[in-house]
Amino acid sequence: MTVRRDIKEPARGRPDLVIGREELFGSARDQLTRGGSVLLHGPAGIGKSTVLRALAADYGDAAHTVLRCSATESESHLPFLALADLFGLVVDEISDKLPTAQRTALESALTGRGESTLQRDGLALRLAVLSALRALATAGPVLLVADDMQWLDSASAELLGFAARRLGDTPVQLLCAVRTEGQEYDRHLRASPPDTLAVRLNPLSRAQVSALLDHRGYTDLPRSTVREIHRTSGGNPLFALEIGRALGENPAPPRPGEPLPVPTSLRALVLSRLDMLSAEARRTLLVASAGARPTLALLHAAGRENAEAETARAAELGLLATEPEGPAVRFAHPLISAALYAEAPAQERRAAHAALSTAASDPIERARNLALATTGTDPEVAARLAEAAALARDRGAPSVAASLGLLAARHAPPDGAPAPDEHRLQAAEDAIIAGEVDLARDIAREVLTRATVPADRIRAWEVVIEAAGQALGDVDAVFPQALADAGDDPRLLALVHYHLAWRKLIVEGDFSEARQEAAHAAELAARGGDRRTELMALSFQSSTETLMGHPNAPATIKRALKEPQDPYVACHHNGVGAARFRWLLMSDQLAEARTTITALLREVRRRGMVESEVHFQRFLAETELRSGHCGRALDLSRESLRLARDSGIGLGASAMLASLAEASGGDLDRALALAREAAVRAEEDGDHMYLSRALAALGHAQLVAGDAAGAVGSLRRVRELEAGLRITDPARGRWHGDLAEALVRMDEPGEAQDVIDQAREHALRLGRESVLAVLDRAEALVRAARGDHEAALARLTSVQDRLAKLGYGLEEARAAFALARLRTGRPGPTSYEEAARLFRRCRALPWLRQVEEAAAQGAAEQVAAPPRTPAADALDGLAAMERQVAALVMEGATNREIAARLFISVKTVEATLTRVYRKLGIRSRVDIVRLAAGRHAK
Repeated sequence: MTVRRDIKEPARGRPDLVIGREELFGSARDQLTRGGSVLLHGPAGIGKSTVLRALAADYGDAAHTVLRCSATESESHLPFLALADLFGLVVDEISDKLPTAQRTALESALTGRGESTLQRDGLALRLAVLSALRALATAGPVLLVADDMQWLDSASAELLGFAARRLGDTPVQLLCAVRTEGQEYDRHLRASPPDTLAVRLNPLSRAQVSALLDHRGYTDLPRSTVREIHRTSGGNPLFALEIGRALGENPAPPRPGEPLPVPTSLRALVLSRLDMLSAEARRTLLVASAGARPTLALLHAAGRENAEAETARAAELGLLATEPEGPAVRFAHPLISAALYAEAPAQERRAAHAALSTAASDPIERARNLALATTGTDPEVAARLAEAAALARDRGAPSVAASLGLLAARHAPPDGAPAPDEHRLQAAEDAIIAGEVDLARDIAREVLTRATVPADRIRAWEVVIEAAGQALGDVDAVFPQALADAGDDPRLLALVHYHLAWRKLIVEGDFSEARQEAAHAAELAARGGDRRTELMALSFQSSTETLMGHPNAPATIKRALKEPQDPYVACHHNGVGAARFRWLLMSDQLAEARTTITALLREVRRRGMVESEVHFQRFLAETELRSGHCGRALDLSRESLRLARDSGIGLGASAMLASLAEASGGDLDRALALAREAAVRAEEDGDHMYLSRALAALGHAQLVAGDAAGAVGSLRRVRELEAGLRITDPARGRWHGDLAEALVRMDEPGEAQDVIDQAREHALRLGRESVLAVLDRAEALVRAARGDHEAALARLTSVQDRLAKLGYGLEEARAAFALARLRTGRPGPTSYEEAARLFRRCRALPWLRQVEEAAAQGAAEQVAAPPRTPAADALDGLAAMERQVAALVMEGATNREIAARLFISVKTVEATLTRVYRKLGIRSRVDIVRLAAGRHAK
């Protein structure tokens, strides 16, 4: 199809959302904007056509003419078909611009009359296509869009390749897509213009598959199911959507161990080659698909005597990937294994699992296969599965443990011990640890429909509450029911009151009430002999007291650290270790804090505790950021955010910390977007605690971006929120220095000093040395704004040294930068070089750019400065700030220009000028200008 831009078209909407391809899309769009061509390539279903359409829609308006073709396999034998699609509608327009021989050959090829062939009219046809494109380009740029180039008929492909290689500077661009396996796109690239960018589309990540499914309306799928979709589809968007559609049409989700439904459309893609295998070879592949890690040795042990020959034949047909260096039997694509398993009759699947239940060497695999080979209830199978679940838990595989627990519940007799619901509750708790909160919540809700034992009901309610994450307001109705179920049992009441403490903090934003609830929970747990809940409650109480600046915090932490300890609580993100880490970080013990959080992160990874891993990754990033290791903090925060998006856990908190890291060492636009995302999430969840942190991150990003007014607005709200929350420890959010600095830039030194004084009072009480140093840096800016430059310089010099000794590299660099700005225009060298060195050491790129801009501006001002005149000696009796202001007036600068260049307010300029007039015995700016001209006021 051909679209002419001189013909009015109806308004067109924005291109379809391209999930997971934003960076790739941007690179291709930039290439087209530069006048180059783009070749998209990748396997079937990977999304090439989607990206092609989006690029054509986004960039097509820049072209005067758009030529399109989309080939199909069934028509690839028809010569010149693609050529007819491209030029059919414009041939009349360009035919009179071609030489007679070329025109005749082209018209014959397009219409089918005259029996034109490449052998007969080869040169004329080749030149005709080249001339046609050049003729179209005389009216404006031409964009040629070709999809599925692998099916292009050979004649059209040859002609287009000939023209593409010879277009030179002619404004003709190609935007093409071709199906490839691996990297074999070279022959298509050789048929493209020399400046063509080859872009490979790779499989989507699990988070991207989840976003794609959400975008297409499949929003109710549990994360465990999304994980299976991603694994089965291999990250292929077409396959993932087809599986999602099949699940959407099936009201009953697959049970543990059951295969995902593979739609008929996909089965046809992957199973057609199975017909070329013998029945025995298909059974061998079925055993391989049923195994978790199939090898030739395993297949032999499972009774497949001819496994080598049968797998070799399957590899020849492209069903298996060849592994010359190892014993593994690996399917060429996970979908082949899934489709093969789904296609097999249930009896054959059970036979395969029965063979593997004795052949597998791993006890977990033996138990899983035994369960899938068994129908009905069987207490021995249930017991084997429970033992395997415990082993998986010890190995740090809670997701596997949850799956095994559900299988155990299926095989456990209703009147057995443990009962099926006990297996289900353990599976739900394992799912929570694994970060599969949707699965955990669904299991708990199912148990609650029939459970009557109070302890079972409280366990189920606890899972429901924990699955809500930060959105505790969504489960408000749970708490009265849980209290009623707990009765007067102190152990059960302790669990409920522990979660009520979190509700008081997050939903109501009341630190004092939360602390009291936690203390009550700890007391109840101690009375009931539940050491785990007691330790969790004490950890929560100590963290709350730390954030409040409560004097009991150190004593509560000591109580929480007393023996006996619980290994789970010791490494939980709300446990004793995390509470101690927070205390160390807020007490400026950065090295010990890093050691502590690194050990905790290692342990939760070993245990497979996904939610704790998300938070500890973020805690480590925060520690590195405080230490001035911005590059390391950026990597860690991005990984934490990726993990949070993948698991759906801690998204707001991870976005908040990622914003701080981006503002310090990455991209400011991304920092602003992440902070706003974190704030919106906190608002939606009703989470007062993280709302203040998100707004503090937003204010910091706005300050770094030069938006002082925006920073003041965000940070004033943080001040109000924390006052309402009764948070008094300024080390919690460390936003006070940023607010004071932004207020100075907004000509509000009085309010800035008030912020500093209030924060300093608490920082002195709590011994927060780094906070005091940052507050002193902010106060130096206030003094400079009021004209007391000498005191400001002295304080900043002291601050830089103190921050360096404490190990706060980024804050040290900020002090050096402020010092350099104040020294600008004064006799002697500035310290921009020192600030740049320190920011470079931190890899603080946004700050480094600011230093470079300020240094360039300072150098330009020095070059432009007028030579000193004898009359200017009259200024020597003035203070430093007064001398700078007077000198700029002599240059003709306005009060606003002076304020901008000296980083002070207009009011400060006016007050300084009043003092200058009095000291020099003059009355106006005109008299200063006369001094500059060497004349004295009369």
